[in-house]
This record gives sequence, structure tokens and C-alpha cells, in this order.
Amino acid sequence: MKKLVVLSLFSLAFITFSCKKNECKMCHYEHNNSEVEIGEKCGDDIETAEANGIVVDGVQHEVHCGEH
Repeated sequence: MKKLVVLSLFSLAFITFSCKKNECKMCHYEHNNSEVEIGEKCGDDIETAEANGIVVDGVQHEVHCGEH
């Protein structure tokens, strides 16, 4: 019984953390005081997009994900 409880808790923790990693958000950058949608990013791609930004027509833009 004790093994079943430990296994259940481990499974629940694993599912919780793996779902968070695969979370997806809509991302955009600002251009001329308006938001330009660049689509949905998931998991580590969210952090990468926000850290590196996006270059459009030779101009570097800051990317924001999951904000309204």
C-alpha cells in the first residue's frame, strides 16, 4: 500500500511538471504602437523567443508571450 501511495505521488508530480514544460502561449512583438502576432510558442521556445527577440526587416524586436 505504501509503495502505491509513493508511486501515485511521483506520477502526479511528474505529470504536473511535464505539463508545465509543454505549456503553449501566443507571442507577439510591438511595431508602430501595435502588436504583431507571431503565433504560438510552446515549452522552451517561449523562453528562447523572449530572450532572443525577433529580427524583422533588419530591426530587432522584443518578443512577449502570454500577455494580453
